[in-house]
Amino acid sequence: MEGRPKTHPCTRRHFILRWSPNLVTPPRFLRALSSPNYRRYFIGQCVSLMGNWMTTTAALWLVYQLSGDPWHVGLVGFANQIPVLILAPFAGVWVDRLDSLRVVRFTQILSMLQSASLAVLALTGHMTVPLLIALCLVQGVINALDWPARQALTYPLAGDPALLENVIVLNSIIFNIARLIGPAVAGLIIAATSPGVCFAVDAVTYLAVLLALAGVRIPARTTRASQAHPLADLREGVRYALHHPTIRRVLLMVPVIGLVGFAHSILAPVFTGKIYHGDARMFGFLLSATGIGALLAGLSLTLRSSPAGLERIVALGAVIGGTGLVGMAFTTSFLSGLPCFAAAGAGGVLVMASSNTLLQASVDHDKRGRIMSLFTTGQSMFPVGSLLTGAAASAFGAPVAIAVCGTICLTAAAIFHRSTPRTAG
Repeated sequence: MEGRPKTHPCTRRHFILRWSPNLVTPPRFLRALSSPNYRRYFIGQCVSLMGNWMTTTAALWLVYQLSGDPWHVGLVGFANQIPVLILAPFAGVWVDRLDSLRVVRFTQILSMLQSASLAVLALTGHMTVPLLIALCLVQGVINALDWPARQALTYPLAGDPALLENVIVLNSIIFNIARLIGPAVAGLIIAATSPGVCFAVDAVTYLAVLLALAGVRIPARTTRASQAHPLADLREGVRYALHHPTIRRVLLMVPVIGLVGFAHSILAPVFTGKIYHGDARMFGFLLSATGIGALLAGLSLTLRSSPAGLERIVALGAVIGGTGLVGMAFTTSFLSGLPCFAAAGAGGVLVMASSNTLLQASVDHDKRGRIMSLFTTGQSMFPVGSLLTGAAASAFGAPVAIAVCGTICLTAAAIFHRSTPRTAG
């Protein structure tokens, strides 16, 4: 092929991810890995996200062990993300003014220290429900700055606008590969040792992403002058979103799915213990089923060549996820629950990854931090959903709570589809 350097025959058949920027051309569905910066980031995230999911699984299981109340399970999810819901819009203003790469490096160091604190308290037998909730709250504050900064970093990591959609999809895929493997590994570790070991492993995995970020080299961006008051900048970003048709539709849809579309993750311990009569291993496998569905959805998105039709996929994702949640309400066994958890996972990825791509492709560069922080805020309706879902499950039972969440997803899908111009879908 003209323009491609000659390589050894086995190299043509099997490409190897290396830190060197001189890499043979990857397959089309991994084309974003041709960017040296993104390749480094990708490798670090593959390791770190595995640890993150182990901590998420361990925290949910630990709080259920300590209290036995689904209300406290919901409260852990609430504490972990409510700071993002409140603080992310303001963080987006600062992300537009600061160096996103430095911000992400800083937040990863803080997250490593938080996981280490969880490990020490759990392994020494000093963990209590209030302490666990407090440390989840601390992580939420860190995430409020980290998530908008990470979203704003997506475009410069790609390096080429043609790679942007693939970068977003690959980010989703590695997130969900970690969701597939991490909970299952965590379940085995918890059954063999204790949740504290999962927290300790997570703290160590942050070293991988810090090493990766140390190797990222992107051109210094021209930071915006900070003469305006942050609230004025925030108002400007909100006005921009409201007057942009695509951005407005997406930013109205995402909070609904963030609120009710991930109820299966919060109620998984309840379904495991009270409905399927299982243990920590079954809990891990249920969350892994969610990861399988999400992974398959992400792989399907890698086959796309342009953002055309993404609004239709957003609606389809809400239908698939909502159907999985409603179906879950009628399951009585582990085997019947697995496909429902998988469908819920697939729907969430289709909605969120497609919405992310639509926003990244539509927004002006100088407003990227603020718009992506609003997207992060929408995703972070999850803590409110966690609280409400946990309360509903405690009062009416998990099947009723999950059925209501699924019905809301299906209704939102219908409204979003009706509001989408024919040319967009």
